[in-house]
Amino acid sequence: PRKSISAQIEEGIAFHRKRYRRATGYLAYFQAYSNTYAPVEQLERLYSEALAFPEVKGLVIGTRPDCIDEEKLDLLKVIAARSYVKVEYGVESCYDDTLRRINRGHTFSESVRAIEMTSAAGIHTGAHFILGLPGESRSQILGYAPAISSLPLTTVKFHQLQIIKDTPMEAEYRENPGNFVMFSFDDYMEFFIDFLELLTPSMIVERFTGEAPPRMVIAPGWGMKRSDEIMNLFERRLEERDTWQGRLFNPENNIQKGAS
Repeated sequence: PRKSISAQIEEGIAFHRKRYRRATGYLAYFQAYSNTYAPVEQLERLYSEALAFPEVKGLVIGTRPDCIDEEKLDLLKVIAARSYVKVEYGVESCYDDTLRRINRGHTFSESVRAIEMTSAAGIHTGAHFILGLPGESRSQILGYAPAISSLPLTTVKFHQLQIIKDTPMEAEYRENPGNFVMFSFDDYMEFFIDFLELLTPSMIVERFTGEAPPRMVIAPGWGMKRSDEIMNLFERRLEERDTWQGRLFNPENNIQKGAS
């Protein structure tokens, strides 16, 4: 956080030039925390500093659904007229009971409003969800699919729930592990394929697992699997099951959740 935007961009480009030698352009990802939580004048300075690099072709901005408004969207519309812009919202669950339980501080209807406002402004829109939050059954998690499919999202990212050391959720998990859906790796692969079959095929799934340093993870124990290994196993399993995203998608089932 103490480094300037320019220093972070310079270091990021230097790293990725070695890792991806054919890369010629980059997106500046304002990822951690809520990157629209500031006055518009300050946001414009930060975004402009990143876009001043000729190699940077656009912005991806991670934020919360209760940290956006028309004034900020007007700024992003101006930027989007000349550069790629996507706003990603941390939604996490489609159920308000869950959002209250994990202390998110916003409702699902606020997420829907933010997503619809952003899409209506002509800005690429993404969302993040966590599968396996406490108190949600597998059938409830599958119920995310029609709710998400009804939203004007460009992209979506899914993460399996991970219990991290020294967090309030670790204490709850140790006290009541039955409140959690903890997927083994093989179980999650099969479950997510079931989920993917119900999801609209028009939406780009950018990821379906999350990663944290193994030393920090209490559960589930997936070992040291790399993201490219997981993707290869997942694609192979899709072929074995002869299925794909949206195979069971039904537009008539698209309803927005948010109830208990």
